[in-house]
Amino acid sequence: MTQQNVVVSDTKSGVSLTVFSTTQKPPAAPGGYISIPRRRVLKNLEINGGQRINAWVESMRASSPTHHKSTPSLSQEHNSWILHHPSALDMFDQIIDASKGKQIVMFLDYDGTLSPIVDDPDRAFMSDSMRKTVRKLARCFPTAIVTGRCKDKVYNFVRLAELYYAGSHGMDIKGPTRSSKYNKDSKAEAILCQPASDFLPMIDEVYQQLVEKTKSTPGALVENNKFCLSVHFRCVDEKKWSELARQVKSVLKEYPKLRLTQGRKVLEIRPTIKWDKGKALEFLLESLGLANCSDVFPVYIGDDRSDEDAFKKLRDRGQGFGILVSKFPKDTSASYSLQEPNEVSRIIIFYFTYFCSIVSYA
Repeated sequence: MTQQNVVVSDTKSGVSLTVFSTTQKPPAAPGGYISIPRRRVLKNLEINGGQRINAWVESMRASSPTHHKSTPSLSQEHNSWILHHPSALDMFDQIIDASKGKQIVMFLDYDGTLSPIVDDPDRAFMSDSMRKTVRKLARCFPTAIVTGRCKDKVYNFVRLAELYYAGSHGMDIKGPTRSSKYNKDSKAEAILCQPASDFLPMIDEVYQQLVEKTKSTPGALVENNKFCLSVHFRCVDEKKWSELARQVKSVLKEYPKLRLTQGRKVLEIRPTIKWDKGKALEFLLESLGLANCSDVFPVYIGDDRSDEDAFKKLRDRGQGFGILVSKFPKDTSASYSLQEPNEVSRIIIFYFTYFCSIVSYA
């Protein structure tokens, strides 16, 4: 089998992608959008400026489930939010009607979507039942895991060779290593996209510095996700959050080519290239030969701020929809919502049961 090395330039993002290959508006939820009262999440954390750090820490405290107390105002807020982002389980008939006769492609985040959020990121194990569910899904539709984790680490959690994997927030993409009805000729196996490869030495250097800098903060954990880094706050005493954020800032101020973004009790360090989960979604659709198809129907399920890039991309395309996994109201471009991974499993089961039964009786 001959392998072809193709360099593809994305003129919009200014990024050159090395691709190794042997070949080659969503249904609106009722009511549109609402604005959530300002428990604001900062999209990009400025390296300089203590006010930004303090604002981020306050935002983290406000959004932490341990700080949510059941009050009439919060209950009213949630009811209003759910009207505009209804449960995907409750709206399944509408979802089916919108996707009938179209090529469905499934994109799934990992942490908080396929596995529960846990204190130790190395123990975010996927349940056997969820693995079986995702395996069945991949038999019906092309399926990709899109995560901030290192690609190899999330593969070790999922252990399904028939999936596409996009690690490091989409900066490390690889196709399936096991054939399915969508890649019978094994062409997908050779797909490889690493737009931030030039940053690897810098990422490794910053990782070592962050480990050293944060070791004085009990519970702090720095995770190397190959093309990005994560500084976890989940096991850090809240009184130490500002101190830890300042430690991270002190390291990053010497690296203007890296940027900070906020996740769920985590600071993430990424290259400044114009690449995110939305770009990864587009790349995968193109790799599948579906980027310019009018009948493609992408579905993206995720729980984190980084997934908003993919939700927005689907809205811009006017195809498919996003589903946010969250028990609490959040500003989001997703059309629907689910509360936890168990509900994700249920919607996946509904999907493949319905569509695979149609195929089997056709």
